[in-house]
Amino acid sequence: MQLIGIHHLTAVTADAPGNHAFYTKVLGLRLVKKTVNQDDVSAYHLFYADGLASPGSDITFFDWPVERESRGTRSISRTALRVAGEGTLAYWEKRLTEAGVRHHGITERDGRTVLDFEDFEGQRLTLVDGGDGEAHPWHGSPVPADRQIRGLGPITISVPDLGPTETVLTRVMNMRRVRSYAQEGAEVVVYEMGSGGAAAELHVAVEPDLPQAQQGAGGVHHVAFRIPDADYEAWTDRLRSIRLPSSGPVDRFYFRSLYFREPNGILFEIATDGPGFASDSETMETLGETLALPPFLEHRRAEIEAGLKPL
Repeated sequence: MQLIGIHHLTAVTADAPGNHAFYTKVLGLRLVKKTVNQDDVSAYHLFYADGLASPGSDITFFDWPVERESRGTRSISRTALRVAGEGTLAYWEKRLTEAGVRHHGITERDGRTVLDFEDFEGQRLTLVDGGDGEAHPWHGSPVPADRQIRGLGPITISVPDLGPTETVLTRVMNMRRVRSYAQEGAEVVVYEMGSGGAAAELHVAVEPDLPQAQQGAGGVHHVAFRIPDADYEAWTDRLRSIRLPSSGPVDRFYFRSLYFREPNGILFEIATDGPGFASDSETMETLGETLALPPFLEHRRAEIEAGLKPL
């Protein structure tokens, strides 16, 4: 029973219109689902992904009226977005510069070429040359097909104490510890899932001297890991059998989930690939064009729409 890789990552914005403009017009991602936080329907939940809304390609945002994140440990500290092809990072360096986006230039980390930057709220992002393989570009993107973002990974978390986190990663989640590297004075330990590679890695920075992060705009709420649909009940049983506190089964309509916190307090989710974003009234061609609600919220559409600001 193995995790496949990164499923999605959910972050926080306090400016949904600005967020939509940045991720679609600057980064060229496709808005594949405009819906609401199912636990707080006053807030948008925006999903950006590749042209086919592929599992492992979506970065998502809750729109909450909150202050900026206070950075620190016990948090998800950096989100990498995979690109591929000779010259792609040079293309992005020029594009970000022209868009006035703060970045740190092209460099190398853990044997890969990377470009670190931040969105307008301070969300820490990285473009990494690690997107070889199948690509699903979006025809409506302002970014050329061969330069588009292909998916997520690796994801970096920060913890003050590696031991308890490693126990959960390796003994509960069946990840493999494969290597480590130094970054800004911290040891970063790399764990891989499934067949490995950038799309299936979690990097854990050990930073005991940092204060604890306070979540807010520009920060990350949780990271989700992919499982085959057929393994969902087995993972539910696994967490229950080892008495790891969790949400229990949660049906998000577009996928099924399990939530739990690792020992340093970071929220993890295990999520199925299916049924997918075209399982409601939207087709693959019309994803993201309307406010989509799962069936159990449809009877509240008028109320929900009245509480949302236009994008």
